[in-house]
Amino acid sequence: MGELDRLAMYTQMVRIRQYESRIMQEYHADKSPAWDIGAGLIPGEMHLAAGQEPAAVGVCAHLKKGDAITAPHRPHHFALAHGVDMNKMTAEIYGRTGGLCKGKGGHMHLFDPENHFSCSGIIAQGLPVACGQAMAFQRKGTDNVAIAVTGEGAANQGAFHESLNLAAVWNLPVIFVIEDNDWAISVPKDASTAGASNADRAAGYGIPGVRVEDNDVEAMYEAAGAAIDRARAGDGPSLIEIHTLRLFGHFEGDAQAYRPELATVNERDPIPKYAASLQELGELTEEQIASIQADADAEVDAAIEFAKASPEPAPEDALLHVFA
Repeated sequence: MGELDRLAMYTQMVRIRQYESRIMQEYHADKSPAWDIGAGLIPGEMHLAAGQEPAAVGVCAHLKKGDAITAPHRPHHFALAHGVDMNKMTAEIYGRTGGLCKGKGGHMHLFDPENHFSCSGIIAQGLPVACGQAMAFQRKGTDNVAIAVTGEGAANQGAFHESLNLAAVWNLPVIFVIEDNDWAISVPKDASTAGASNADRAAGYGIPGVRVEDNDVEAMYEAAGAAIDRARAGDGPSLIEIHTLRLFGHFEGDAQAYRPELATVNERDPIPKYAASLQELGELTEEQIASIQADADAEVDAAIEFAKASPEPAPEDALLHVFA
């Protein structure tokens, strides 16, 4: 396990948050006065991960070139933490030719072969794929690992259990990460899942399972480090569930009338909480906070400018770069 770099993790969390905050503004800017999900520069659904930064940052702090991530439909935090190019990702979200998939995938279908990153709008779809990536690493004899990220609602899908079983049988170098944000769209966890912790389910497949409480980025860092070291050493898969926080709706435009705790959500925001902790440790100053925020602002501004300057796809290119 590498040395803990608190300032780097805080910086990455701020960077991700600023990105999602700006994407939210851009997404809503031209969808009024009447809400139209298909209108504007960013049409279609938008799922933001604000509040869930500790999950991505704690894991990705341990990853290296060649490691793979399969993410769910709420993917931006893991993409950015894993090194996906912000400019190309933003152009993809805007549906422009400069995007990762030439504008044909959108925000739920970000594919970056260079960084072994992918995501999908299909629930639990990435877990079998991660097993395949892990098997490839195993057969090649490398020490690379695959990270399969999903939500707590997806832990009730067949693909989740099939993937854990296969990973255990084949002793694959894969880490399953469950982001428990309490809500599977509008269904609370206690109404859909038997048992308080999905980490307990790992025992059924003979693999380690750990639950990280309080959306704690350093606890996530420790848990992920142990699991990744174990996988790199050839000791097989692990499962980590982090109790995290969805600051915004399931999708942009979600009124969230089903959330009784909504009034207290901002009080649990992990970024100011971590900043206060680092200030108490003497590892972060107000000047550094301002500088980190300014750098994030500038990077995100440049990415949005890049996206808007990138051409829209030509209609005659619709059938290019797709399977026949």
